Amino acid sequence: MYVLIGGVGMMGADLAKTLLEMGHTIAVIDTDPLACQYAREKIGVMTFEGSAVNTTVLLEAGIRKADAVIATLQDDALNLALVTLSKHYGVTQIIVRMSDRDFAEPYLLAGASHIISTTQLAVTRIINAIDYPEVDAMIHFEQGQVEVLKLTIPKQCNVVGRSIAEIAQNPRFPAGTLIIGYQAHPHEDLIIPNGNTVLESGSTILAVTKPNLVRQLIDFMGLCS
Repeated sequence: MYVLIGGVGMMGADLAKTLLEMGHTIAVIDTDPLACQYAREKIGVMTFEGSAVNTTVLLEAGIRKADAVIATLQDDALNLALVTLSKHYGVTQIIVRMSDRDFAEPYLLAGASHIISTTQLAVTRIINAIDYPEVDAMIHFEQGQVEVLKLTIPKQCNVVGRSIAEIAQNPRFPAGTLIIGYQAHPHEDLIIPNGNTVLESGSTILAVTKPNLVRQLIDFMGLCS
C-alpha cells in the first residue's frame, strides 16, 4: 500500500518506520526540515517538506494514488483539514489522531474512516493497569461491550496442566468467555487453540469476555498481581 503520513513527529516517525518494515511504501509530509531529514536519512522513507494541508504539497506527495492517509499533525484543526482534503482526493482509508474529543463528530463528517484518541487510549491503559494488574493487555471492542484480555499463566495458576475443554466445563468459569489464542512460549507463534490444548506454566492466552466478567475470570484462573 502507498501510505501518506501528515506530520512526522514522534508518532508519525514510529508509524513510518513500522509500516515500512511491514512492506508498505511510505511518504511523509512535515514543515520541519530537520524532521524530514531524519525521516529520509534514518528511516528511509520519501519526504515532502511543506504543509500537509497545502494542496500543492499533497499533489506532489501523490495523494491521488494514496491507499491510505494518516493525519498525525499536532493540531486537531489541521488534522481535520487534512481529512477533508484526503476525502476530496478520493482516499478511502483515512486515519486520524484526535486530541480533543469535540472533534470526533467533525472528523466523521469530514470522512475519517478511523479516529484514534491517543489521550483516551493512555487513560484506559492506566486505569486497566490499576484495576487489573494481572492483565498484560486489554482491548475494548464495541464501545466497551466486549473485552479481549492477554494473560500470562504463572506456575500458581489454577489452570496449569488443564485442557481448555476442562476449563470451559468448570461451573466457576465465566459463562460466555472464550479462549481464542494460545502461545506456549514467547518464541513460539500464537495459535488458535482447541478443546485439547493444555495450558502450560509461562504460556500466554487471549480471552474474550464481557466487562463485568473480567474480575471473575481472573479470580477463577488464580492469577496473582
